[in-house]
Amino acid sequence: MGISAAHWDDWSLEGLLGAKGTLGQRVSLVVPARNEAATVGAVVSRVREALMETVDLVDEIVVIDSDSVDDTYAVAESAGARVHRAAEIRPDLGSHPGKGEAMWKSLFVTTGDLVVFMDADLHDWDTHFVPGLLGPLLSDPAVQLVKGFYDRPGVDGPLEGGRVTELVARPLIALLFPELGALVQPLAGEWAVRRSWFAGLSVPTGYAVELAALVDTARAAGPSAIAQVDLGVRAHRHQALRDLGGMATQIIAAALGRSGVDGLDQEAVLRQYLRGLEPVEHVVPTLERPPAEAYL
Repeated sequence: MGISAAHWDDWSLEGLLGAKGTLGQRVSLVVPARNEAATVGAVVSRVREALMETVDLVDEIVVIDSDSVDDTYAVAESAGARVHRAAEIRPDLGSHPGKGEAMWKSLFVTTGDLVVFMDADLHDWDTHFVPGLLGPLLSDPAVQLVKGFYDRPGVDGPLEGGRVTELVARPLIALLFPELGALVQPLAGEWAVRRSWFAGLSVPTGYAVELAALVDTARAAGPSAIAQVDLGVRAHRHQALRDLGGMATQIIAAALGRSGVDGLDQEAVLRQYLRGLEPVEHVVPTLERPPAEAYL
């Protein structure tokens, strides 16, 4: 069997609530955030009102603030989230910058059996994202990880999967991990996973966390352990093209490491050229955290 696909409204909210109660599962929504004061408040407040106060589907909303220098922490807290600074979670384990680090650290401050991840920079979305992602986990015990996909509206028509997705992730999947070829948006930030499963995975500290989790899940449990759900429409802030170089470097490093390439350093020096022969250099961390279960 391969990766299954579904639509967010294939499950009723009442059915999910019943399954959650029968299975005795707790649900954590985790929002990793860095300098997202403009949007994180709406993400938190809308989910809290719809899925915690109106119905009891989500048990906690936790924002992991990844070294923000704006008001992300205060805005998220005011909106009703429990907020933790990533660097202050388990300081005995050290701290690294990055989205994956924030998600790995979330396992030490959350209690949910099922963990839903959502990006903090969303606009043009709705709260059905959360029950949609929980549907496969609450209805099929064989599913370990659920990936969201969606239409991405653009000024000149629908956008494709994203620049790093189309130019980096899809080619890597085609060449190295063809069993993941059915995934519509492998790098989507909206996904859900069983806590016990995620705690057993090695987690890149940066932007490679999504691809790494997919590859490792497919290898350990087969592609049928992955489901994807059509969430409808999603829009978010776009990064400048040059800023995507570090993200691409991290994704390639995780893919190479999982393809048997030895001797990779835990950081890479990315040289980019604005003009002439004078490079702008960026040190891109490519290290990974070991499975969190060893420290829980």
